[in-house]
Amino acid sequence: MTERPSSAPLQDLAGHKTMTLKLHVWRQTGPSQPGAMKDYVASNVSPHMSFLEMLDVVNEELTTKGEEPIAFDHDCREGICGMCSMVINGHPHGGHKGVTVCQLHMRNFHDGDEITIEPWRAKAFPVLKDLVTNRSSFDRIVQAGGYVSVNTGGAPDANTLPIPKVEAEIAMDAAACIGCGACVAACKNGSAMLFVAAKASHLRHLPQGNVERAQRAKAMTMQMDAEGFGTCTMLQQCEAACPKEIPVRVIAELNWDLIKGVFNR
Repeated sequence: MTERPSSAPLQDLAGHKTMTLKLHVWRQTGPSQPGAMKDYVASNVSPHMSFLEMLDVVNEELTTKGEEPIAFDHDCREGICGMCSMVINGHPHGGHKGVTVCQLHMRNFHDGDEITIEPWRAKAFPVLKDLVTNRSSFDRIVQAGGYVSVNTGGAPDANTLPIPKVEAEIAMDAAACIGCGACVAACKNGSAMLFVAAKASHLRHLPQGNVERAQRAKAMTMQMDAEGFGTCTMLQQCEAACPKEIPVRVIAELNWDLIKGVFNR
């Protein structure tokens, strides 16, 4: 039996050439502890792995060595839940249009690449451990007004309240927001305006939510400010970083409703 020469490139089970990458990862043991970048080598990385699968392999190796694995958020791994939030090479979710970290595949990188991995950087998203941040501030914003407070009684038939197709589509586009926080991480001011506006917009375009749109905008914006998010200066990095491509148009809608809410018009 002929042995493979040691200089031959390694391959995955599908016969594709694997990669070796150098990772620079933010490590922080707790919220009150100082953090620092630490270097790791990711070997035998298949181009068909997702970014999170690559981190899984690195963590398996760290665990085998008796070292603490890298903590990172994840859940559905299908681009739905918004949990896989991290900054990759300076870009939220890696910088590819319409893609979350769990949808980012290693074929977007090359053998020998160096990859810097950091958590969201925002005052309102304190680091809990390594790449995990506390994004409960988003929950409190939604609790402040991101709902419809009308007593509807029994469930009506679907066609009881006719909704124009254009309005329904606008509402659904805004409802696509997964609350990942990429808009905040991309904004130089750490503003959450795109998130807040998306949550308000998908309600204002429906008959049940339109009634309270002014009060909703005021309550959610006040809570956003209380949480420590920055002010929007409409540089539109949020739209570019959003994995669901929520347009900044929703911010204009929120500002209009906010004026009405503040002045009770």
